[in-house]
Amino acid sequence: MNILLDTHTFIWFIEGNSRLSARARQLIEDAQNQPFLSIASLWEMAIKVSLGKLAISQPFEKLIPTQLQRNGIEILGIGFPHTAVIVNLPLHHRDPFDRLLVAQALIEQMLFVSADVQFDAYGVTRLW
Repeated sequence: MNILLDTHTFIWFIEGNSRLSARARQLIEDAQNQPFLSIASLWEMAIKVSLGKLAISQPFEKLIPTQLQRNGIEILGIGFPHTAVIVNLPLHHRDPFDRLLVAQALIEQMLFVSADVQFDAYGVTRLW
């Protein structure tokens, strides 16, 4: 099945962070699942790295491609259908990156791997 990783899920996974649930790790590592990372998550991480709000172990331009390839994670682009859904999304979540991830999970009918319970209000299937 196709699964969409929340930004923090991806970061915790590649860091081996103990905050990542065992179930989330299993979903990502299961060869029958295809994990995706939104380009919005990459944009969010790049912004946070540039502002000093996210510290990573290697340069961004080296770390991300290496981790995507190593872990078989595909990038999910942003299309008009994703942005169109946002117009009618209730404001349960104010973060624009998170709202885009919700829209993508809904449009692409992907399971969403996230610790953030606020996403449940949108009707996405969130696993953690």
